[in-house]
Amino acid sequence: MTLRVAVLGAGHFGRFHALKASRPAEGNPLRLVALHDADPARAAKIAAECGVPALPAAEAIAAAQAVIVAAPTRFHAALGRQVLEAGRHLFMEKPIAATLAEAEALADLAASRGLVLQVGHIERFSAAFRAVVAAQEGARAVHWEAVRVAPFRPRSLDVSVVLDLMIHDIDLVLKLAGGPPETVEAVGARVMSEHADFAVARLGFSGGRAATITASRVSLAMERRLRVLGNEGEMSVDFLNRSLAMLRRGGAEPVPTMPGYGTDRAGWTDHDSLEAEQAGFARACAGDGPPEVAAAEGIAALRVALAVEAAIG
Repeated sequence: MTLRVAVLGAGHFGRFHALKASRPAEGNPLRLVALHDADPARAAKIAAECGVPALPAAEAIAAAQAVIVAAPTRFHAALGRQVLEAGRHLFMEKPIAATLAEAEALADLAASRGLVLQVGHIERFSAAFRAVVAAQEGARAVHWEAVRVAPFRPRSLDVSVVLDLMIHDIDLVLKLAGGPPETVEAVGARVMSEHADFAVARLGFSGGRAATITASRVSLAMERRLRVLGNEGEMSVDFLNRSLAMLRRGGAEPVPTMPGYGTDRAGWTDHDSLEAEQAGFARACAGDGPPEVAAAEGIAALRVALAVEAAIG
């Protein structure tokens, strides 16, 4: 099955979506048929690059069976409602909306029309995260520590670093923890924009479990790490170097100071996460199971992200 899609929003990530859908690889049945952007010159440029027409939003939606919205967050609610009211399936880039009320309204509308609403938390589709899930299986984690920092780039400054970067790790931690936090504490500050440019959040979960999540878009260098601590030992993941190490009982590399314990090392073979995400959306639209990241999970991540922002003040 080929799924005809339109892309609304041809900015940094919208362009990636459009290019991927305009050149479908094996296993990705999306076919780009139209593109829209609020900037006509930008729309014309990216549309020409993709070999499709640049159209007004309503015409782009009408030409497609499903729509990818990759516009700035403040437009998510209005564009998403327009897509769903036209009877088209919706892929909404993260965050699902700017407010919980807007997000819940989109979810309710999609459910009432029997339409797919998938949220673009792309990290769920990465080979790295799937390796983490497989490695954690059977172990009881009590603390997660995620770090996602990068040098400053002047884009996505319409939202805080919490909605720009941290929300990725919020979603992953919620998935690993199996539910929402009971408490949220955070600190952060503005540096280069009108919103928080770095933030550190502490989430408290049931059973005394906790997570610390650090995000910054004003750092000296790029860093992406995850550490998982549990009663069986520690898992340390370096996403940039594609390495995963587990210190645990019976590990292959003995630790001299910890009799009976050793280190197991693993890695992963990267794949195209965007292609996997788009293919998952197409399967959901075809009725082959629910979306990997449904509206409820997008709302859960947004709820925590907004609580982090509120804690920062």
